[in-house]
Amino acid sequence: MRSTTTRSRTRLRLAGALATVLVAAGIATGPAAQAGEQHGPSHGGQPTLADLAQRHGRYFGSATDNPELTDEPYKAVLGSEFDMITPGNGMKWYATEPQQGVFDWSKGDEIVNLARANHQRVRGHTLVWHSQLPDWLTGRTWTAPELRAVLKKHIQTEVRHYRGKIYAWDVVNEAFNEDGTYRETVFYKTLGPGYIADALRWAHQADPKAKLYLNDYNIEGIGPKSDAYYKLAQELQAQGVPLDGIGLQAHLALQYGYPTTLEDNLRRFSRLRLDTALTEVDVRMFVPADEAKLATQAEWYRDMTEACLAVRRCVGITLWDYTDKYSWIPAFFEGEGAALPWDEQLAPKPAYFAIRDALS
Repeated sequence: MRSTTTRSRTRLRLAGALATVLVAAGIATGPAAQAGEQHGPSHGGQPTLADLAQRHGRYFGSATDNPELTDEPYKAVLGSEFDMITPGNGMKWYATEPQQGVFDWSKGDEIVNLARANHQRVRGHTLVWHSQLPDWLTGRTWTAPELRAVLKKHIQTEVRHYRGKIYAWDVVNEAFNEDGTYRETVFYKTLGPGYIADALRWAHQADPKAKLYLNDYNIEGIGPKSDAYYKLAQELQAQGVPLDGIGLQAHLALQYGYPTTLEDNLRRFSRLRLDTALTEVDVRMFVPADEAKLATQAEWYRDMTEACLAVRRCVGITLWDYTDKYSWIPAFFEGEGAALPWDEQLAPKPAYFAIRDALS
């Protein structure tokens, strides 16, 4: 973990001072102030994260999931602070095609309709992934022609259903291992690496206007895994395969250190004429949180935001849900949490003010 520099401490004090000023001025930053509001200056004149990002030509988004949409205070912040929404689970294969050839759009539609009502765009997540697949797909052996037909039908049916309603798709998610070798998924083992190019082509045929991304974790910094995406992107471009961007999930953890080559990595993809986005951002820590951990977390959120702003083709940032109340982290990483800019009571943490500071 990096030590907090003097510059960082000064910034954090400024961020804290900003919070104090906002509270003193009676500008609420919690959910009560945001209920029922849409984009444009709000909170008594205070711009939202989305407003601030738009001044830089970027978006600032959040993931969400269907169960929490009954939480009205949560939904008020979701609908006002952000301008891009990602369905956390509602568009994955197990949810959209639970039986072969039988499609269920209810969960995805609910989130798309909510986003449209709030004048927000949507990132579609995700068409091809080795996880959260339905039993009918994983429970048998497929020949290559059979699986190819199944994959094409799934991609094109889903993309056509949402045609014109999705800004960008995470077409293939998590295709590589940490060492840069291909992940041995059912698709790779049966179809070979060409399944990625096919998936991109099929998605493009179904909605030529949607941006098409490859998305993965632990590719924020330059290393074997991000090198694999860089090489694959070059190969796909040489073949004329439609590819618009690379999604860097940015699930970070304080104990593993900050990816200091993030900005350089964003720049090298931009030199390939590809967009980049930070697509699933959170910064987890061992709990309980304390002032020092929250200060470091805030600095990391600031640094990520500044890295994206520094590279013209980094188009935006999405939090993997915005509040610790609905974070996936505690269920998957024992003893860890407190990963998001709002706490479990929907109150902004130092990270929130650090993001605002960077965007301002």
